[in-house]
Amino acid sequence: MVMKQKLLFIGAGRMAEAIIAGIVKTNPEAIGSITVANQTNQDTLHRLEETYGVATTTVWMSEVESHDAIILATPPHTHDAILRDLARVIDHKLVLTVAAGIDPAYMEERLPSGTPTAWIMPNTAAQVGESMSTYTCGEYVTAKHRELIQAILDAIGYSEEFPPQLVHDLTAITGSAPAFLYHIADALEKAAESYDISQEQARELVIKMMKGSIAMLEEGHEPKDLIAQVASPGGSTAQGLLVLKERQVQEAFKEAVIATNKHARGAE
Repeated sequence: MVMKQKLLFIGAGRMAEAIIAGIVKTNPEAIGSITVANQTNQDTLHRLEETYGVATTTVWMSEVESHDAIILATPPHTHDAILRDLARVIDHKLVLTVAAGIDPAYMEERLPSGTPTAWIMPNTAAQVGESMSTYTCGEYVTAKHRELIQAILDAIGYSEEFPPQLVHDLTAITGSAPAFLYHIADALEKAAESYDISQEQARELVIKMMKGSIAMLEEGHEPKDLIAQVASPGGSTAQGLLVLKERQVQEAFKEAVIATNKHARGAE
C-alpha cells in the first residue's frame, strides 16, 4: 500500500467530506496528509479542520506542487475551468474526480499530455466506510497510481473498476440510488407513524427491517425468491405488491435511473 501520500481536495462539499471522513475514520494510515481547498465558505473549512484535522486553504493553485494527487470534488459544470487552470501548474500528478459525468477522456483533453487521471464514483456511505464505488482509470495511470487510488477506495468501502461507459451507466445505481432507498425508508416511516407510534419507533422498525432484508440478499438469495417467501398467493403481502404493480413502481425506478444518467451526461 502507498504510504504518506499527500491529497489535495479542490472543493469542500458533501462528497469531499464523506471521503475525508471515511479515510480518517477507517484507514488514516493510508494517507500522509489531506488539504482541503474552498474559496467561498470559510465556516466549512474551519469545521473540516476542527473535525478531521485536515489542513485548509482558499488558494488551491499554490498547493498543487506540494501534493501527490488532486481530487476534484466540485460540481461537474465547474470542471472545465478548473482543469484548464490546473493545466498551468500541474506536472504529471494524479488527478481524480468524483463528479458525475466527468470521465478520464474529458480530463485528459484539458490537461497536459501524459497526465494520469481517474474517475471515481463513491456514494455518501463513504463517511462510514460503506460506499460502493465504481471507478475507471485513464491511459496514463501507472501501477503506483493504482495503489493510491485503491488505498482511497478501500478506506471508504467497496469498489469495482469498469470501462468509462459503464461508470456513466451505473452512476444512478451506485451513486444516486441511496437517495431512492432513503425515499422508500421515509415513506415507510411515515406509514408506520400513521398507526400512532413515535418517529423514533417507526425509524427503528424500518431500519431493522431493511437491515434484515439486505442480510438475506447478501446470503445469495434471489430477490424473486425472497418476495415469494414473504408474499403467499392471495395473502395480505400480495395485496400490497399488487398496489405497487398497479402504480408501476418498478417502471418508475427504471425511469428514475434513466433520468439520473441523462442529467449526469448533460442531456436535455
